[in-house]
Amino acid sequence: MTENVTAAPTATKPKRETWGGRGLTVAIAVAAVITVAGIACWAVQLSGGMVQTGMRNLDSWGLYITMFMFFVGLSAGGLIISSVPNAFGMKGFGGISKVAIWTSVCCTCAAIGFVVVDLGGPARLWELFVYSNFTSPLMWDILVLGTYLILSVVYLWAYLRHEAGKLSHTAIRAISVVALIVAILVHNVTAWIFSLAPAHEFWHTALMGPWFVASALDCGTGLVLIVCLALRRAGYLSLEQKHVTNLAKMLAVFVLVDLYFYACDLLTSGYFGGEGAEVVTMLTSGALAPAFWTQIILMAVSVAILVVPKLRTDAGVVAASALAIVGVFCKRLQILVGGFQIPNLDMPGVTTQYTITNWQAGFSGAYQGMVYAPQPIEFVVAAGVLAMCVLFLLLGLKYLPLKPAGDK
Repeated sequence: MTENVTAAPTATKPKRETWGGRGLTVAIAVAAVITVAGIACWAVQLSGGMVQTGMRNLDSWGLYITMFMFFVGLSAGGLIISSVPNAFGMKGFGGISKVAIWTSVCCTCAAIGFVVVDLGGPARLWELFVYSNFTSPLMWDILVLGTYLILSVVYLWAYLRHEAGKLSHTAIRAISVVALIVAILVHNVTAWIFSLAPAHEFWHTALMGPWFVASALDCGTGLVLIVCLALRRAGYLSLEQKHVTNLAKMLAVFVLVDLYFYACDLLTSGYFGGEGAEVVTMLTSGALAPAFWTQIILMAVSVAILVVPKLRTDAGVVAASALAIVGVFCKRLQILVGGFQIPNLDMPGVTTQYTITNWQAGFSGAYQGMVYAPQPIEFVVAAGVLAMCVLFLLLGLKYLPLKPAGDK
């Protein structure tokens, strides 16, 4: 008689998803193709002139500068999230610093790209430096943004040197302090481009700087959360849930502070028919009401998800982060278009197709609806710059040592 011996079950480690492979290669190829398509449309825009866009003399900024503001904000999150713990001697967020810094570098490159395509010709970028006007906030922003990009690259290099034992913690902390200061400066200077233009009523407010910094913390932290959770799911890095929870709670606070600043400014502007009552009407019930109420609803839902523990799952955090990012984009749209939406000329000249978009209806007709609407060529060029950002991000994740030191 023989005995049946059942082997004791052996403990097996959960199978971890692998990073890279064919999926990453396809994503890089798709991003590269869209980037090339965007460059091709930009060449068409250069050959035919900016009249092919929806921008005109009375609304000289459009989708490109909106995206510029938006990506400057996105770039801040990565640098601030990585620099604050080091600058103040706090615990970090589970080794995500290098990924966060690289995200900041890619978004900064995209922001600069949107400035280039908005200039109307690459030679004008050179003219910014040859004929520099250092009394202009535009020049301040160019200098600060360039410094910001260089500093982000140096910061990433310093992190890699520190992990290799070739750079002291004191040096990293000093660079972190400088990075934090520059990150705040770049958003204030970008805000001053608008707030120091008193001819546009919506922009002329001292709270424009705090708006930009608060919105940058919103969308920047949201982007870091989305990227890091996606990379954890793909097996690229490990990230403890407590760090996700802490970042999610921080995001909720940032969104609430952003809404608070906005509410303070609008209340002051519109209370009892104040000087800014026309701005409040434009946002709450006028041409920009859809963007305004979309922002408020999305941000409120985002906060609700982030503060309720049962909803604060990985999927919930990603959804809340995405809602906050879209809400910030709606706010950037309000700021950009809202500055041109209210007439600031008492005696306009002759209206032509080069002066206003809706020139057939005359000057008064230009303000009946939205003064600006992007044209298809602008969408394709913007998609190309966005794809360039994604391409840089994916190439960095594939070829740069951005994983935490403990991950293999």
